[in-house]
Amino acid sequence: MHFVVFAESFIAEVMCRFPDRLGGHVDRKVHLVVDGHSAHRSGKVRDWLAAHPDDAELHFLPPYSPEPNPDELVNADLKHSLPRQHRARDQDELIAETRRFFRRRQRRPHIVRGYFGGPHVRHVLDETPMSF
Repeated sequence: MHFVVFAESFIAEVMCRFPDRLGGHVDRKVHLVVDGHSAHRSGKVRDWLAAHPDDAELHFLPPYSPEPNPDELVNADLKHSLPRQHRARDQDELIAETRRFFRRRQRRPHIVRGYFGGPHVRHVLDETPMSF
């Protein structure tokens, strides 16, 4: 599981930073399963993909269908895992807690695989070459 935590709005520049960062960790083409967010469909992202055809490819989920999106399961897990008794006092603390969550998940690939095991998201494993 690779991730990026950011505080700014999710725009095309933020989207392009993610596959750029992945390039330093992965030695093959990355297949990203994305929803219809405007940043995913932007001209800047299309230009980035055209300039890096061997580095990344986007696979779009059907519109208005959060069920088949593994990100929704990750988000639910994150929300459930954040300490209930201790709320983040500020944005920096929330970012730090979020990063800790994702680092823990990186060390537990069986949990990450579980995000793709449900009946609504299993199609992702069938259609996209992935490694954990």
